[in-house]
Amino acid sequence: MKQLNEQQLDNLAKDLDAIREDVLADLGERDARYIRRIVRLHRTLEVGGRVMMPFGFIPPVFAAAVASLGISKILENMEIGHNVMHGQYDWMNDPSLHSQTYEWDTVCTGDSWRRTHNYEHHTYTNVIGKDRDYGYALLRLSDDTRWKPAHSLQFINYILLSVLFQWGVGLHELESERIRRREISIWDKKDFLKDFFRKGGRQAFKDYVFFPLITLPVAPIVLAGNVSANLIRNLWSSTIIFCGHFTQDAETFTEAECENESRGHWYLRQLTGSSNFTGPGWMHTLSGHLSYQIEHHVFPDLPAHRYREIAPKVQAVCEKYGIHYNTGSFARQYGTVLRRIARFSLPDRVRTRLEAA
Repeated sequence: MKQLNEQQLDNLAKDLDAIREDVLADLGERDARYIRRIVRLHRTLEVGGRVMMPFGFIPPVFAAAVASLGISKILENMEIGHNVMHGQYDWMNDPSLHSQTYEWDTVCTGDSWRRTHNYEHHTYTNVIGKDRDYGYALLRLSDDTRWKPAHSLQFINYILLSVLFQWGVGLHELESERIRRREISIWDKKDFLKDFFRKGGRQAFKDYVFFPLITLPVAPIVLAGNVSANLIRNLWSSTIIFCGHFTQDAETFTEAECENESRGHWYLRQLTGSSNFTGPGWMHTLSGHLSYQIEHHVFPDLPAHRYREIAPKVQAVCEKYGIHYNTGSFARQYGTVLRRIARFSLPDRVRTRLEAA
């Protein structure tokens, strides 16, 4: 991590706080119109996909229905659910868009997400041993984790995690690695599991039983379409999140480095532990503007559609203090994610020899 003295860290915090205050002072009708427009778009796409799906025996209609429903689910998860639950629109005093009451269209409960993501991940970003989002207890992504033979198969884990991403996120709070190490018992998680099975069962029933049943003559087509839409959402969401956290230049930190950290030091960790990617406007919207992961980690409670505007200011602050602003094309950043997963699947001695060659 870039080394700054205490005065520089204080100045860094002041510079970033000033950017934040400027946005807060400007929040208003423009932001409310934006999120309500996205909600309307999501609902229109969902209804369109559901209505078209029974006619999916016509291949072009099936493709259109899957695309419409899949994009609807992506918007609801990324641009609406994730951002609303960060409190980005609490100032609107709209109960349907409030961080503490919003329940999104995925198997992970809102309460579990707020605990594991909003608190654990955003407080301890990339701190090994504290941030369980870093590798999701499945992937070895740095030397901080000792290599084990099972890591040689971690590309399989990566594929499975991507395909089943909503279920992986939903079960994240189970802390299965701690159960395996017998640090806790599965009975310690009985309340969490009760909530998970209730929410997961409701989601599975809706997509895989209810909607196919009400279109019984074409139930297999509707079932296949719903599975496909969820797969599209899972693959897209996981890839966006991996590109924001697991790129080659995203730094990791030890617990000792982060003891008693100041606000400036916390800002510095967010800046150096995150990564952005570039792309067209639709890509930013469908990513929930997590294409600006650096800005999101620095300002998680600012409306995400503002990140595009403040990114040049954040980049200028990074240049002022000599901090690497980790950005690149989507293809480049995703390529470094795959290389990182591949590199750390190898035993240390093999990886060292290959890197030295």
